[in-house]
Amino acid sequence: MGLRLRQARECSRGSMTHVFHRQLKAAMPVAAKGDGPYIVDTEGKKYIDASGGAAVSCLGHSHPRVIQAIKDQVDQIAFAHTGFFTSEPAEQLADHLVSRAPGQINHVYFVSGGSEAVEASLKLARQYFLEKGEGQRSLFIARRQSYHGNTLGALSVGGNEWRRTPFAPMLIDAEHVSPCYGYRDRQPDESDEAYGLRVADELESRLKEVGPEKVIAFVAEPVVGATAGALAPVPGYFKRIREICDKNGILLILDEVMCGMGRTGTLFACEQDGVAPDLLATAKGLGAGYMPIGAMMCTSEIYDTIRNGSGFFQHGHTYMGHPTACAAALAVQRAIEEDDLLANVRTMGDKLDAALHDRLGNHANIGDIRGRGLFRGIELVADRVSKEPLDPGLKIDGLIKREAMERGLICYPGGGTIDGKQGNHVLLAPPFIINETHVAEITEKLGDSIEAALRAAGVA
Repeated sequence: MGLRLRQARECSRGSMTHVFHRQLKAAMPVAAKGDGPYIVDTEGKKYIDASGGAAVSCLGHSHPRVIQAIKDQVDQIAFAHTGFFTSEPAEQLADHLVSRAPGQINHVYFVSGGSEAVEASLKLARQYFLEKGEGQRSLFIARRQSYHGNTLGALSVGGNEWRRTPFAPMLIDAEHVSPCYGYRDRQPDESDEAYGLRVADELESRLKEVGPEKVIAFVAEPVVGATAGALAPVPGYFKRIREICDKNGILLILDEVMCGMGRTGTLFACEQDGVAPDLLATAKGLGAGYMPIGAMMCTSEIYDTIRNGSGFFQHGHTYMGHPTACAAALAVQRAIEEDDLLANVRTMGDKLDAALHDRLGNHANIGDIRGRGLFRGIELVADRVSKEPLDPGLKIDGLIKREAMERGLICYPGGGTIDGKQGNHVLLAPPFIINETHVAEITEKLGDSIEAALRAAGVA
């Protein structure tokens, strides 16, 4: 047994493993326990989770009420298949979300993650038009430099070229228009509002090219996350998008998987742009990582069309509506509300933004610091004036991650920010429970990590 235990420990440290890890050539530390906004590994080293993993852990890693809710639900019933039963946690969570949802969103379809939520949105949108007798609609329009998930449908509408390219022959056809990327695309003599209208009108132009009667929906992240680094729209952009969708009879699908559930300072990110979608995908902060859960939400118009037609959504997964996952998510959402954590997201978000500007705002290789709430992005450049990106061959995102981990900081660096090949950013999405001391720690460690990575790359 001693040998087996030793082998298991070696395996867990990466020297030998039967786990198919994301990175096959890297040995990762082993997460042993959570401590609020920190993760502690088996060697006792603490890491402040400044990205919530991938904008997931909005309550940190040891919230007692959420943990207790999971235990209590397992004591009752852990799982019941939705082909036979509903459950109280699912019903209560749906009620909670709908009562706070924007516009006419009135129904919730629970899944196990963000990609599933987007996939369900695409399929429901298609079935909605089928049941309305508009089966000619088969096309989606989305944006370049977006990310909507890794299942084939979600990957098809996504605009992340690095993720799409290997699987391009397998993807469904989708059209892509420009992102709302004011830092790089707004003209010097153009106001934010004028730029927003100009880039939004690309959607109308594309609809005219392909024929609006062939299009199902426009898909977008209210604030772009992983691919572009907390890229928020300019004022008026999404209101114009909503007008175009309504004028042409197409649906608006908003992907709030990463930016939603309070991450930007309001429960639903689209609230800040004064729009409501027809379908909305959410996950990550919904369950805060305590259980795998996501949700597709839709309007009564869509729901009633299916209910009064076939009465059956031709889609489904084994673990959808999982009672234990729903119980965990309900506890998460109640904690956010009862502890007034959205106010803390806004307050600490402003402090984090100010701290990042103080530490990095005048740095020669920092081009833009952006975002909303506790969803912040830093774009790196070779030259601040020309906005020339760093050489992709430097792989600066990987260097930043390495330096950050050495310093006990978890952040989310990315490459291909501009076009899938060029550009680099760092995404921050710390837990909603952080305080000013955590803001200072994140900022100091991130600044040191970026500077060390630039030195290692021979830039600074």
